Amino acid sequence: MLEALTLPFFQRVLLAGLLASVACGVIGTYVVAKRIASLSGGLSHAAFGGVGLGYLAGFPPMLGAAGFGLLAALVVGIAQRRLGSGIDTLVSMVWSVGMALGIVFVALAPGYAPDLMSYLFGSLLFVPWDYVIAIGVLDLLILVAVLRFHRVFEAVCFDDEFAEVAGLPAEGFFLGLLALTALAIVTLIRVVGVILAIALLTIPAATARPWVESLRAMMLLSVALCAVSTVGGLLLAYGLSQSIGLSAPPGPLIILLAAFFYVLSEAARAATRRRPVAVTPAAS
Repeated sequence: MLEALTLPFFQRVLLAGLLASVACGVIGTYVVAKRIASLSGGLSHAAFGGVGLGYLAGFPPMLGAAGFGLLAALVVGIAQRRLGSGIDTLVSMVWSVGMALGIVFVALAPGYAPDLMSYLFGSLLFVPWDYVIAIGVLDLLILVAVLRFHRVFEAVCFDDEFAEVAGLPAEGFFLGLLALTALAIVTLIRVVGVILAIALLTIPAATARPWVESLRAMMLLSVALCAVSTVGGLLLAYGLSQSIGLSAPPGPLIILLAAFFYVLSEAARAATRRRPVAVTPAAS
């Protein structure tokens, strides 16, 4: 499988996956710390509406996904601050309406119907260079925002009421965090697809959380886990294709590897908790 690393197309695909891992690990840390996985799931599925609109109106589908994702982040974020306990219903509506709009827009688009499977479950093996560049730009935007406002984001994640009392614009930064989450999801659509994006955004961060003591360390470990899962999924898909002729999409394999690492992590924690403590005999 390692000979794949010498292939130009595989190098491009690998770079795209590694760049997406940066956005995934950094933003996924905030998503897990803030416990907004369900909100993020709504954003990922709402973005599919923008994909369909792009096909219908004739502009790049990923641009439409970004627009729909940001709009959904604004709507859901404001509603979460205003409604509180009633947010689950709205998230479910955004989730389903986004998917429904995407399918309707694609059906209304002229010409042949596009292959929606590549957007639902990813098409990492076919990403062009311009998409790789776009991921790099989004990574830069996310990293600049995090480096500049990490302290505020951290306060909003752990105690937004205290952040408001301290005079910080908690609502504005919460909406900004959701906007960054929507952009991170856009980078993952071609990697694992709309349906699986929320899994890659949360599983590595959830795996990293018990082993670190700070959000910064959690980000670094989460990025590493995302990268290992992505590279492993790509190599596994290539190996299956070359050895037995099975054309397995890398997106689901990436998620399965990430889930495997989570299970290993939990098993290691359980074994550590059950390890007997050595008792030394008391001196007589």
